Amino acid sequence: MLSRKLVKTDRIEIEGRAYTVDYFEARTERGTQRYTSETVLGPGDRIIVDGSSLRALEWRVARLMPATLYSRKLARAAA
Repeated sequence: MLSRKLVKTDRIEIEGRAYTVDYFEARTERGTQRYTSETVLGPGDRIIVDGSSLRALEWRVARLMPATLYSRKLARAAA
């Protein structure tokens, strides 16, 4: 990706805790647009999701974040 710019910052609440989600627009070498989101959970712990449109990406983040956080919770419990 050649350039990336912040297009939106949002907050998502999961199980009573709020997380900040930054949405970026990028241009590929071929000139097409791609969108990515980045959610920082802690030092060195980020969730990055991508999509072909901002709307599709927002939908994906809303569906994946709860499952991702739950799986991390299960992994910590098993350790």
